[in-house]
Amino acid sequence: MAKNNTKKKSSSNTIAVNRKARHEYSIEEKFEAGVELQGWEVKALRAGKANIGEAYVFMRNGEAFLFAATITPLNMASTHVVCDPLRTRKLLLHKRQLDRLTGLIEREGYTLVPLSLYWSKSWVKAEIGLVKGKKAHDKRQDMKERDWQREKDRMMKHKGR
Repeated sequence: MAKNNTKKKSSSNTIAVNRKARHEYSIEEKFEAGVELQGWEVKALRAGKANIGEAYVFMRNGEAFLFAATITPLNMASTHVVCDPLRTRKLLLHKRQLDRLTGLIEREGYTLVPLSLYWSKSWVKAEIGLVKGKKAHDKRQDMKERDWQREKDRMMKHKGR
């Protein structure tokens, strides 16, 4: 009899999501970037100990860095390694993407914000968004559209009954 070699897969590859970013900013474009991590950070991410709610991305010397993303170290982290939960982490992007993003940030007033952290095979990837800040009236308009969409869905659901 053949052995069943199916591996257990988690239901989601998402580690952390920045829900506030979708409310505060209008997202123009999304990019996928690798994240340079240390060993203890990978273990903590596997345990789901990440928060990117207050994080943002900045450019320095033609490189992108993830700032203020919190990765809480596990209790069993090694004693000889200094664990800094708020360490600035380098983002890995193509040179052409970095040049384009630098130009958009400096000339057109865009901002880079991390939208989510997720697993891609065995690598941790960050989805970063090229965003502009929303004004108060933009947020109200989005809420109106969302409410109207919900109301339309309710009407269509009850129409067939």
